[in-house]
Amino acid sequence: MDRLAPHQVSVVVIGHNDAAHVTEAVRSALAQGPAVREVVAVDDCSTDGSAELLDRLARTEPRLRVVRHPVNSGGCGTPRNTGLDTVTTPYVMFLDSDDVLPPGAVAALLTAAVEEDAEVAGGLCVRRELPSGREVAWQQRLYTARAVVGRPAQRPLLVRDTLCVNKLYRTAFLTAHGIRFPEGGFRYEDFVFTARVFAADPRIVLVPDRVYVWHVRRSAERLSISLDRAGIDNWRARTRASRIAHEILLGAGQKELARAARAKFLDHELRLYLRELGLRDKSYRRAWWAHTREYLATYDAADLGPRPAAPGRLLAQVVLASPEPRDLPRLAELAARPARLLPPYARAADGTPVWSADLPQVTLESLPTCPVRLLPVAVEARLRPRARGTVLRLRLHELYGRVAAAGPEALEVEWRPRDGAPGRYGCARTEDARWRRTVTLTPAPDGTWTAETAVDLAALAAYGTGTWDLRLRVLFADGASRETTAHAVGGAGLLRRRAVLSARHAVVLVQPYATHSGALALRLAPGAGGIVSVAHARLRRLIV
Repeated sequence: MDRLAPHQVSVVVIGHNDAAHVTEAVRSALAQGPAVREVVAVDDCSTDGSAELLDRLARTEPRLRVVRHPVNSGGCGTPRNTGLDTVTTPYVMFLDSDDVLPPGAVAALLTAAVEEDAEVAGGLCVRRELPSGREVAWQQRLYTARAVVGRPAQRPLLVRDTLCVNKLYRTAFLTAHGIRFPEGGFRYEDFVFTARVFAADPRIVLVPDRVYVWHVRRSAERLSISLDRAGIDNWRARTRASRIAHEILLGAGQKELARAARAKFLDHELRLYLRELGLRDKSYRRAWWAHTREYLATYDAADLGPRPAAPGRLLAQVVLASPEPRDLPRLAELAARPARLLPPYARAADGTPVWSADLPQVTLESLPTCPVRLLPVAVEARLRPRARGTVLRLRLHELYGRVAAAGPEALEVEWRPRDGAPGRYGCARTEDARWRRTVTLTPAPDGTWTAETAVDLAALAAYGTGTWDLRLRVLFADGASRETTAHAVGGAGLLRRRAVLSARHAVVLVQPYATHSGALALRLAPGAGGIVSVAHARLRRLIV
């Protein structure tokens, strides 16, 4: 920052009834140092004391300006636009009241923007699950190294990062092109705003620095828009925003970006909601299916053409081909990450691979030539928790001859911790045989390949109560590999909570279960304390 003029950035913080978190967000922006001239906190007519907290903070923080809406706008777009109208600096950023800016975020973006003369600077956002602290990088492929993009069409992958908050914008650029957020209760306003930004053809610089921490609070009384997907209106809002974003890009002559935006919808939105569709009631499923078919009918042949690396395209073809919801468990598996295509593997009369015998118009002709690293292989898993030794049995399926041709030889089996404080499971991805090992695949008479391995529950339970995901890597004869998860197979003793005796913990409560996409996962609660914590959590859910 020494080489740059200070006080060039305004951070717009928006919030509504978020007294528990808004001051933390504002303080994280004020802590960014001399790069930030002002923090504009826009309170969208809160009734929980948020505005009073901000006013109190502003009396001791001269860089903080508080703007209050007399009437709630119903969304995030209007307060962000209010902030845009208020700022007086060359650059602007946005921050939500329940998130934070990590130290150095503004300086990293401003330095890159000034040095590269860029209208937009973007950096890495991480989703932090609370209270566990687990972090997942958002669209990490874009932010592996510093890069300058002369115009967005040179990097179509940019349309996948629809967040507005992990970016710094030149204020004059936004003003000159009239770039604003949709007003009022418009959901997924980021989709439209970022489309308007890309349509204006800015020079963009990308940095690998962590610049935004997106807090995900699934247990909150009021879920965020992106998490509150239980109602069909949420899906309608998402498709509406996606449609408008596509129209903006297409109208600006950004045909490659418009095509990439449609591909992004198939690969992200469609897969995300299909993984959860089986959890909804019948009326929701029918409404979702009908609306999705109507929306996908606006796609052209090129949008839905067969590509081996695009399971979203296959999902869309199945939805379009059937007037009623069907094959939801199988669709959820294909929508998983990585994708898994479960049997049956049907063929048309001419031998062409197809989705099913009664849906032959949905062809899978690209699978026999699909690269092994992208192949949607299906592995089934059975876990038998027992005191004398827990055994994991695995079965790899053939896929139209493609798996056999590649020569499967072994499986790398790994249990990865999902919950817990960062670093708590730091050793869980080592070569320690307790949670990671390689097992040989053996051909079976039915044309599949099988393997089995022991699972050391006591070693996993040593890290306390938590959830473990099973991850696999199929190793082939030519050195190729495919990372995947395993389909949880039901049956006696599986997907049922059991108490297993343990010399180390006396008892371990074991719960194998299937995730939303059908993958095998494992919950463990060691000792009496773990069992009590599970009982308390279950009681809380019953009370709520």
